[in-house]
Amino acid sequence: MTSALILGAETRAGQTCQDDLEAAGIHVLGAATRHTLVRDAARLAPDVVICIDDEPDPLLFDALATLGRVAPTPVVLFTMRDDAEPIGQAIGAGVHAYVVGGYAARRLRPLIQVAQARFRAEAKLRHELAEATTRLEERALVDRAKGILMRAGRLSEDEAFRMLRSTSQRNQRRVGQVARRLIDAARAAEAVNRAGQLRMLSQRIVKLQALRIAGTEAAGAGALLEQSSARVRSGLLALEQLVSAATHGDLLQQAARTWAQTEAALSTPAGAPSLAALDRLADQLLVQSDRLVKALGGTDGGGSLHLINLSGRQRMLSQRFAKLALLAALLDPDAAAACADRAAATASEFEQALQELQGAGDDAADSAAETRARLHGAQRCWLRLRDCARRAQQPEARLELAAASEELLEIFEQLTDRLEHSLPVLLGSAERAGS
Repeated sequence: MTSALILGAETRAGQTCQDDLEAAGIHVLGAATRHTLVRDAARLAPDVVICIDDEPDPLLFDALATLGRVAPTPVVLFTMRDDAEPIGQAIGAGVHAYVVGGYAARRLRPLIQVAQARFRAEAKLRHELAEATTRLEERALVDRAKGILMRAGRLSEDEAFRMLRSTSQRNQRRVGQVARRLIDAARAAEAVNRAGQLRMLSQRIVKLQALRIAGTEAAGAGALLEQSSARVRSGLLALEQLVSAATHGDLLQQAARTWAQTEAALSTPAGAPSLAALDRLADQLLVQSDRLVKALGGTDGGGSLHLINLSGRQRMLSQRFAKLALLAALLDPDAAAACADRAAATASEFEQALQELQGAGDDAADSAAETRARLHGAQRCWLRLRDCARRAQQPEARLELAAASEELLEIFEQLTDRLEHSLPVLLGSAERAGS
């Protein structure tokens, strides 16, 4: 049996309408007011809303428009107004049958059927429009995803599409859904890498300032210091575009505020006291950047982003170790002893992560042989860096330490970038997101 909810039942016509509906075999669920219409319709789910109002006003049309958004229902409106303005407002509010001349019992059933037919036709059009819009959006997503795969794997357009299609079949998802997840995975990988770069730069900046104070290639260290500061600024700007402001904006703002303080510290006269203050700010920026990496999923053990973070963290540890070795040579004995202890802990972290990367790198990168070669090179460079750190009191050893730390940084910069754009990492992240 067709069910109806009456709006305007308090009028004489409304009371008559209730009886006429029952006589016509239509079940009346109850009467609603403008204030309760949406709530009652959502609760009772009528097949049609019958509205009787000789002089409909904007408040009525607002209530009907809200009904159309929250609980779409066919609406029949009986009224005495035959001018164009309310007719246009009624259509805009989602009225399906606008009946001029007031209420008439003999027209109830056909008018309800007209309203329901129009409602179904509109629903079909909306569905078709939504499907067409989805297809267009997915086509654009597929094109973007193909571009990512083409750059990552040096694939042709056809090869990239076949890879998307096979992934969609394997995961029983539409190609457009897989494309969206791949784009999200690439975005997340870049965000984790960028946040990881902030960690590294926080430590590299102190290392370079220490080299300037020690007089070790002061001009070259100064140039790299300016370059590193520019990278922090550009990294913060890039992360503003990559991460959700609502979800991670507070973490990014904390890092930006600390960086502003760090820049101010860099402008003070260089010396051991200012170096210690700079180091405290750098470690604060390190902690904040690490929180951001964790929030972005970079520390999720076993995930593809975890490998990007692990490799990226080696960049930071290489710079932190070199920084601590220099501070131990430049600061007072008590501070130097503390730096030496921190350097030993940093070395342990680096070596443990290097072993993990050596075990996982073959499965994570496109070229296992190249990955192994990079990691073997990192192992040799690390041993050189450790040897230089033991002799950091000597000027020539500090020069070697500066070169070895930059070489080790470059190795892990390249490896992390390769992992960020690696097909196994991107596809693994995309498939994991869909599981």
